[in-house]
Amino acid sequence: MVPWRTSTTGVSIALRVTPRGGRDGIDGIEQLSDGRSVLKVRVRAIADGGEANRAVLALLAKSLGVPKASVSLLSGATSRLKQIAVAGDPARLTEALRELASVKSTDQGN
Repeated sequence: MVPWRTSTTGVSIALRVTPRGGRDGIDGIEQLSDGRSVLKVRVRAIADGGEANRAVLALLAKSLGVPKASVSLLSGATSRLKQIAVAGDPARLTEALRELASVKSTDQGN
């Protein structure tokens, strides 16, 4: 199960964010205890005044090769679990996400 859904205008992605994670990066897909899949993201920024959210949006824009304006926070502004929308060609974005997620994927509980 992948942590993103496509629409006619792009994709929405479920994330689990680790602020102050030591580096900016995408750490693959993780299965939560409730069965949902999330894309694990870590950023150096602290979770204060929206800094970590801005860092996450910038990291995703760079990683997916889209302008920063194409990436927006749908929900979870103050939570580690977030929903992000990325505007663009759904097929291209899905392929880019598959490549990013395949680098490292973990399955909690195994």
